[in-house]
Amino acid sequence: MLIHLRNVLSAEDVRRARALLDGADWRDGRATAGAQALASKNNQQLPQGGEASRALQALVLGALERHALFFSAALPKKIFNPLFNRYGGETNFYGQHVDNAVMHSRASGQRVRSDVSCTIFLAEPEEYDGGELVIDDTYGSRKVKLPAGDAVLYPSTSVHGVAPVTRGHRLASFFWVESMVRSDEQRRLLFDLDMALMRLRQREGETPEAVALTGTYHNLLRMWADT
Repeated sequence: MLIHLRNVLSAEDVRRARALLDGADWRDGRATAGAQALASKNNQQLPQGGEASRALQALVLGALERHALFFSAALPKKIFNPLFNRYGGETNFYGQHVDNAVMHSRASGQRVRSDVSCTIFLAEPEEYDGGELVIDDTYGSRKVKLPAGDAVLYPSTSVHGVAPVTRGHRLASFFWVESMVRSDEQRRLLFDLDMALMRLRQREGETPEAVALTGTYHNLLRMWADT
């Protein structure tokens, strides 16, 4: 399930993030790469425990708390502390790879099973050439390049990478979600049902049918969720 989340960060949030990123202490991204990714990762990343990272993490996590569509799609149980990367110049790509099944934060000691991956774009598409997030799924290879403040959710089991940036710099936040519902197929069914219920209520109001379907949604969630 690949989902485009619009306006996760407001324009003001993006301005605050960019001000922090512009003066940040960027490091070689390979320092945090796993064994498979080490040979293909060529970017820059903020240290997890740095002052800028902590301020940016609070900004992103606060925005996620307010974003109802993120909750509906990801059904988060735990969220890995958001990380921040930059692509451009000599450090401008990340080859195709699969993320580790369990992510370990060196800053907090937190461990999160990676069910859902998320990238929040922090630079506008016209600021850089290339830099698409390339995700392989059952429908083939899909390229994602979104406005600043928008995000994409996709299964962490996906093979993915970042195409070379040939002009400017691509800035983004990325993190993983351990979902209350481990199965991508089950999360998709719940998300589709939730969206259909929302549209039904908007058109018809709180009808008996909407109440009954809401019960079905929560009974499925009760059956599948692990909190």
